[in-house]
Amino acid sequence: MQLVFASNNKNKIKEIQQLVPSEIQIVSLEDIGCNVDIPETADTIEGNAILKAAYVTQNYGYPCFADDSGLEVDCLNGAPGVYSARYAGEPKDDTKNIEKLLAVLKEESNRKANFKTIICLNINGEQHLFTGIINGEIISEKRGTNGFGYDPIFVAEGYNKTFAELSIEEKSHISHRARAVKQLIEFLKLK
Repeated sequence: MQLVFASNNKNKIKEIQQLVPSEIQIVSLEDIGCNVDIPETADTIEGNAILKAAYVTQNYGYPCFADDSGLEVDCLNGAPGVYSARYAGEPKDDTKNIEKLLAVLKEESNRKANFKTIICLNINGEQHLFTGIINGEIISEKRGTNGFGYDPIFVAEGYNKTFAELSIEEKSHISHRARAVKQLIEFLKLK
């Protein structure tokens, strides 16, 4: 089975490819000739996943899945959430996003947060949604060099290493994206 993953984020593509069984071939937007930065204009994580999958299905006709993820911080009422990638403004900048979040949380004692991923799958004329969440907390300084986004300041519950200190293999077993992808894979096995 061949599925388009509506992303050009090489880190995400690599992470997903490691999670899916070999009989599912993941194809990137670049592979299908889509070089457009698909607009993420929804005001929810779920909405952005739906927009991206719909764009590929409508314009290219392939079975497709798209994800959107965000970091939700409890004391910020779920912010940065859907705006996680652009929290510090345009253009996207992981370092500036982290610096802004750490500054906002400087005097905050409640540092509980979660990473959430929503996957939207368009296949056989149907749409299916899968959600992965991992709880944890935001630490006060960056640690680790692996991963991307907020990984250097997020420690998952039950762990003492940040996502950026974990290997890609370790992270791919526990992450929010891994949890959503596992649901996707289970669903596809039933097809």
